[in-house]
Amino acid sequence: MPKIVRKAVFPVAGFGTRFLPATKAMPKELLPIVDKPLIQYAVEEAVRAGIDTLIFVTGRNKRAIEDHFDANLELEAALRAKGKHAQADMVHNILPSGVECIFVRQAEQLGLGHAILCAERVVGDEPFAVLLADDFLTQRSASAKSNVTNDLINAFETTGQTQLSVMRVPGADISKYGVIVRGDAPGAVAGLVEKPSVEEAPSDMASIGRYILTPDIFDVLRDLPAGSGGEIQLADAINIQAQRGNVNSVHSTALRFDCGSVDGFLAAISHVSNLRDS
Repeated sequence: MPKIVRKAVFPVAGFGTRFLPATKAMPKELLPIVDKPLIQYAVEEAVRAGIDTLIFVTGRNKRAIEDHFDANLELEAALRAKGKHAQADMVHNILPSGVECIFVRQAEQLGLGHAILCAERVVGDEPFAVLLADDFLTQRSASAKSNVTNDLINAFETTGQTQLSVMRVPGADISKYGVIVRGDAPGAVAGLVEKPSVEEAPSDMASIGRYILTPDIFDVLRDLPAGSGGEIQLADAINIQAQRGNVNSVHSTALRFDCGSVDGFLAAISHVSNLRDS
């Protein structure tokens, strides 16, 4: 039986340059989707999937993320003194009991693969989830009991292999993603190509920001040369795993908003606002 997935890594060390000057002093992960920070949506997804250890790979000027998930007794006391008990409870219960946050520093931004490698000592020899907060994912049905991370964990528990969440991306946009090479069996991944040209893309199925990784990924990342952009690319490491026959995919039907872009961020705000108004 595969080990249970209890840990999740959140790479949050990026500068957020597409949102300057707003992100000059505030982490982009704390930009609000209406009244809740972007990173909190990803954390809630992980917790609902059974994750109890949250590992944030941070950088300089990211202390506010740690503060957000920490207790703020002064704020709670001030709210209760004014009779605002519902708001005090909201602040107090950002994380449920039994969920732990661990913060690891990425001293240099050397790529997503390097960020994952920074979490190695905390992850140890366990399988783990990776959630990229920029990928804002929400189920199409309000009654859906599962989420993307939960679906990946279920698939991992069946195969014991690395799992990628994938979506169909038609046309020229495919060149913005890691694109899978389909294997022979349903869901099997024979390779992963980082940001290929439209002409060279091996399929129209893109890997999006949710993964279940097996701990042997660290051995691959440790010896991996710099790839696209001079960075250590997670996609290159997964490609090696895939060529060994150790990667599968789960086709996600969730709604996805690319909150790494201004247009995607605004679309996510509009979507959440409309849900609350309906």
